[in-house]
Amino acid sequence: MISTDHVRLMAAYNRWQNGSIFTAAETLSEADRRADQGAFFGSIEATLNHLLWADRIWMHRFAPFPAPTVPDIPSSTGETQSWDELRGARDTLDRQIVEWAGGLAADDLKGDLIWHSGAAGREITKPLWLLITHFFNHQTHHRGQVHAMLTAKGARPDDTDIPMMPDGA
Repeated sequence: MISTDHVRLMAAYNRWQNGSIFTAAETLSEADRRADQGAFFGSIEATLNHLLWADRIWMHRFAPFPAPTVPDIPSSTGETQSWDELRGARDTLDRQIVEWAGGLAADDLKGDLIWHSGAAGREITKPLWLLITHFFNHQTHHRGQVHAMLTAKGARPDDTDIPMMPDGA
């Protein structure tokens, strides 16, 4: 079981790291952000769109949040149509995730979540705390891919270590 303090920490970490990733990505040209670099979703922009899509679908399952704009993982790389739209949507969602985490009580982390997984093609039931852990782990996984693509292009995101997160981030 995780605590509400852990969820709040991870929400703040997510926001801090996404800010760093987007700031570093903005030092690149649009062509560099959209270039296929061999990552699972190809490019920096496509991977960040997938991550926005996945965060939206999980938050839609966790709380009364709007669903993503596209229906499934294969189309998730087209969640937004432009860099500015992606950046704005990311900033908004990160703020909302921090607010959601701040409003959680210990009892909100108990129980199971039942949902239909398009990826698995069936209904799944898992403990909510486990799925929130997955939510933050998934973010870290794909941001790691973006970090590698950014550094390969010469951009320099901030440190990624949680103990280096600035106070108040």
